[in-house]
Amino acid sequence: MSLSRLTAPLYLLASFVPIYWLVGMSMKTNEEILGGFTLWPQSPTLANYVTIFTDPDWSNGYLNSLTYVALNTVLSVLLALPAAYAFSRYRFLGDSHLFFWLLSNRMAPPAVFLLPFFQLYSSIGLFDTPWAVALAHMLFTVPLAVWILEGFMSGVPREIDETAYIDGYGFLRFFVRIFLPLIRSGVGVTAFFCFMFSWVELLLARTLTSVEAKPIVATMTRTVSAAGMDWGVLAAAGVLTLVPGAIVIWFVRDYIAKGFALGRV
Repeated sequence: MSLSRLTAPLYLLASFVPIYWLVGMSMKTNEEILGGFTLWPQSPTLANYVTIFTDPDWSNGYLNSLTYVALNTVLSVLLALPAAYAFSRYRFLGDSHLFFWLLSNRMAPPAVFLLPFFQLYSSIGLFDTPWAVALAHMLFTVPLAVWILEGFMSGVPREIDETAYIDGYGFLRFFVRIFLPLIRSGVGVTAFFCFMFSWVELLLARTLTSVEAKPIVATMTRTVSAAGMDWGVLAAAGVLTLVPGAIVIWFVRDYIAKGFALGRV
């Protein structure tokens, strides 16, 4: 077998090694993890997963993360749809400059906006709420969503809009019943990228929350106790953190494939 044919299988094998190791660690005790090198758990246990689901700090962390990620994804897509349609179908003064300004927000690192967000949310009572993280993430996900959706919408012929208006369709009816199904692949791809950015982002999520809305990514960085690092629980949390992303990828897998082929991704 040639080297070119081996490249893909070897790459997939290498990419699954960390996942396998994480799953294996999640089913070991701390003593076994620190005791020596083993390829698989010698005495498999689900105690680490039980800790995740029964300890309020861990379970609430997952609920908080899912809450602000869902808020961010839904709101980002809803706001980006009309904005992308305007950029796709109309020409107005400063449209290219406004489009570039939207993208420039996405280019800035989250640390640039950390202090303004912290001071603003503290003063208006949004600090330590899922809304604080969701709205902060929208500064980055909305421009990305507009950019992706505009590429899909520009690929839809304008004649479809004109024909619908001639047939008596109002804008809202046309957009929901005709136009939106034509770009559903773009909506799926956009929702996927918004979800993944918000799910893995740490800096804003950790700084804009403290107790009530603390996300799982912040909880995972605070696992050091008097007894040391709880490696088994941390590994179990890592495995469960992969699950939402895997579920999202499963549901939008067809849209992602079309998005890479047709859209601006």
